[in-house]
Amino acid sequence: MSTPDPSVHPAATGESEEVEALRARLEPLLPRAVEDLKDLVRIPSIAFAGYDTEPVRRSAEAVAELLRGAGMAEVTIESVDGGSPAVIGRTPAAEGRPTVLLYAHHDVQPTGAVEDWSSAPFDPVERDGRLYGRGAADDKAGVMAHVTALRLVGEELAADGIGVTVFVEGEEEAGSPTFRPFIETFRERLAADLIIVADSANWAVGTPALTTSLRGVVDLVVEVRALEHAVHSGLFGGPVLDALTQLSRLLATLHDEDGEVAVEGLRRADDPTVEMQEADFRRDAGVVEGAELSGSGSLTARLWTRPALSVIGIDAPSVRDASNTLVPVARAKVSLRIPPGEDPDAAMRALRTHLEQHAPATAQVTIHEGERGKPFSASQASPAMDLARSAFAAAWGAPAVDTGLGGSIPFIADLLEVFPQAEVLVTGVEDPESRAHGIDESLHLGEFAKVCLAEALLLRGASTLGARS
Repeated sequence: MSTPDPSVHPAATGESEEVEALRARLEPLLPRAVEDLKDLVRIPSIAFAGYDTEPVRRSAEAVAELLRGAGMAEVTIESVDGGSPAVIGRTPAAEGRPTVLLYAHHDVQPTGAVEDWSSAPFDPVERDGRLYGRGAADDKAGVMAHVTALRLVGEELAADGIGVTVFVEGEEEAGSPTFRPFIETFRERLAADLIIVADSANWAVGTPALTTSLRGVVDLVVEVRALEHAVHSGLFGGPVLDALTQLSRLLATLHDEDGEVAVEGLRRADDPTVEMQEADFRRDAGVVEGAELSGSGSLTARLWTRPALSVIGIDAPSVRDASNTLVPVARAKVSLRIPPGEDPDAAMRALRTHLEQHAPATAQVTIHEGERGKPFSASQASPAMDLARSAFAAAWGAPAVDTGLGGSIPFIADLLEVFPQAEVLVTGVEDPESRAHGIDESLHLGEFAKVCLAEALLLRGASTLGARS
């Protein structure tokens, strides 16, 4: 756990009286911010194929109005061929002054089984200091953190000549399929000296975090075909193993008896220096009582710096619709998280090779390669990192923890390649109980207030960084 010195960047933290004065100015803005967030949550902006695209457009329009209301000088809704609508808001920098790019996304994950939610996923509800709803945390709260920080210090930034660009993507949850052509198309409008990505999580309620590493991801669909068509299981079962059984046997080769990934050729990064309590992990992950954890070594290493492999979907007959026939074909989607330092193409080759080498001789196996996303590792010692640690320490009254994240934000690699002069900070509004992507997703409203204050302090201190672009 890192222990920042709050005096490193007085421009960010200032005297405690100034921080408290800013906190007092923020307080009356928070009710409006929460109501605006609720309005965003009510829009079912799912950008996945097969979903209605109108709510995604409506969500972009709502974000654009919020940015205009926050004083942004230029706000437009943009897209590239085949892409969902994104919002770009800009207040250009004065000559020689730095520009900060604030990133978030306004699209959300599908809800899953609506009946499993404690309240309707697109009808936001406050309970016990948390706001429940799909997108309440991931990542419409990130959008509102940017908007609220601008409402708080936007005029100061403009007077100081600091440029601010807000980029709110509309297809992140769908894998950002047009992200690279988008940022290349709008390169001049998105160029910045510092990029703040508000799409990660804090260490715990009351303890902020700076995400310094992210795993990448590769995925594929493996198809096993045993028969041309379904046949009676009593008449033909025996000489033929059904496709679902054969798929299950193939998938079982991906891990060893201890649950370690058994795919040869995958890399591991160094173990983290920070560890978490197993009881906390079990609670936050919802591990069922009595179940042992998989793998070995520290929990943070298993979560952040080692490969992790999951079967995230299977196409096969449902139990309800099952008949006494041999299943002719079955498919599974396999998702592999890769640690910092791993090459996605090499990881894909290793996974594909493993499946091909373990393919049964009693079926046809076809592999359809899918997404490739690069991992990310940030320098933990830089002026922007120091500035962020100071801002976080002032907002929370506690030092920030440098953490990894087991999830992936592959577009960060694209940002660094297209804008090599920029430094990227990965922050977020979530906490371990937010259940992003899951049932009963929620935002801790007290933490949200601290995120807004920290971002305002960070923006105020950006003048100390200078312009590099």
